[in-house]
Amino acid sequence: MFTGIISDIGTIQSLEQRGDLRAVIGTTYDTATVDLGASIACSGVCLTVVDKGPGWFAVDISGETVSRTARDQWTAGKRLNLERAMKLGDELGGHIVTGHVDGVGEITALESVGDSWKVTVSAGSDLAPFLAPKGSVTLDGISLTVNTVTDTPDGAFDFTVNIIPHTAEVTTFDALAIGRAVNIEIDVLARYLGRMRSLLENHAH
Repeated sequence: MFTGIISDIGTIQSLEQRGDLRAVIGTTYDTATVDLGASIACSGVCLTVVDKGPGWFAVDISGETVSRTARDQWTAGKRLNLERAMKLGDELGGHIVTGHVDGVGEITALESVGDSWKVTVSAGSDLAPFLAPKGSVTLDGISLTVNTVTDTPDGAFDFTVNIIPHTAEVTTFDALAIGRAVNIEIDVLARYLGRMRSLLENHAH
């Protein structure tokens, strides 16, 4: 489990195609305290540490994961939002995040509001039932609050979030751009509520 509070920005140093894609990620984490087999969320994707050394760790990324996450994410030089798994008793600063990507959205508008950015993300209709104003969403591993949700004529939907200066400074959202793909994880509570609703509807039939 994670909280969506980013604690480091890592950089993909190298990639090697084995059975899976192995990525070596540079980090400021003290890797002496990172166990092999530990989970680290990499821009919202929960991955397992399979090798490590001073200032770096390695993870294996399955073809399935590559196909379901933001395009161009797994390229050398790419910066990733990093978060180590929660320990029991840690402060829950964001919301409960599992590190499983539910879909990929695209930034379609950016608007400066005071010192912050209002970011509009377009996503597929399959995620629409799970996002609501003032609910939680995870974008590239960052816990954010949904401001507005708007259905679009093509059956998809747009939602907006606010990126404050602090969030931009400590994450890869210091380089926002229209057309950028982002990993979306819906709130785990919304996922369970959606599952319960479908079971109840099926039972009613």
